[in-house]
Amino acid sequence: MKTLLTLVVLCNLQGCTILAIADAAGSAVVYGAKTAVNVLDAVTPDIINKKKKD
Repeated sequence: MKTLLTLVVLCNLQGCTILAIADAAGSAVVYGAKTAVNVLDAVTPDIINKKKKD
């Protein structure tokens, strides 16, 4: 019985670990994309943010 309980607990912990890794990877992708957009905006502000002349 203890072996079965240990196996169930370990499987649940592995599931949480996989979700945590996936969450961290997803966050890294989102922040990486935001950083790329900000760098592109800083390099070429006149192309991306066209201002209307009055």
